[in-house]
Amino acid sequence: MDRMLYVAMSGAKETLLAQANNNHNLANVNTPGFMQDLNQFRSMPVFGSGYPTRVYAMDERPDISFIKGSLQSTGNDLDLAVKGAGFIAVQAPDGTEAYTRRGDLKVDANGMLSNGEGLPVIGNGGPISLPPHEQIEIGSDGTITILPLGATPEALAVVDRIKLVNPPMQEMMKGEDGLMRMKDGAEAEADAAMELVSGALESSNVNIADALVNMIELSRRFEMQVKMMKNAQELDAASATLLRQA
Repeated sequence: MDRMLYVAMSGAKETLLAQANNNHNLANVNTPGFMQDLNQFRSMPVFGSGYPTRVYAMDERPDISFIKGSLQSTGNDLDLAVKGAGFIAVQAPDGTEAYTRRGDLKVDANGMLSNGEGLPVIGNGGPISLPPHEQIEIGSDGTITILPLGATPEALAVVDRIKLVNPPMQEMMKGEDGLMRMKDGAEAEADAAMELVSGALESSNVNIADALVNMIELSRRFEMQVKMMKNAQELDAASATLLRQA
């Protein structure tokens, strides 16, 4: 009876983890450039002093989906979408360099260029800081051109260039903060061949229909595991009754 209860309990626990992962994908369905987490179950034997006597279910994230989201035109000059493969370099909260496809950029009161998450965008010499300006343009290669405040139209100046990277996908991993990094911890080299699309954003690659169906399936799977635990309890009670009558 304990084996039946253990298998059902572990299955229910891992199903909840899978449901949390699926809900995380659903919560980011409107997040620009979001790349959904994949999910799978597999059986893991329980090892001890002897031979494995049972298995339990384990939920894991084998990888993420690298399918590109659709491009949505916004008309905002600071909205950028990566054309093809690759990422925009940003400074993570811990100060390290990380990579994202989220391109809803903005300039804060201090002139710092950041994306919708508030992460500073990295240029040739680190986080990009812009002087006071009347106009800003970002070229397809990431070059940032501004018209300084109070200057005449012919006084356009190039101030920096957004770092764009395109390392092999198998060398990258997604962290718990949702940002991409190199698996070996190194910083990716800038790729001059990459291009940006100005005035557009890449949508999340989460398929809403699939995620909702998966949510229902996981809910039913959890209910089945709970029923199995109740059945184990009932069988245990019946066995105890029979032993008392013997």
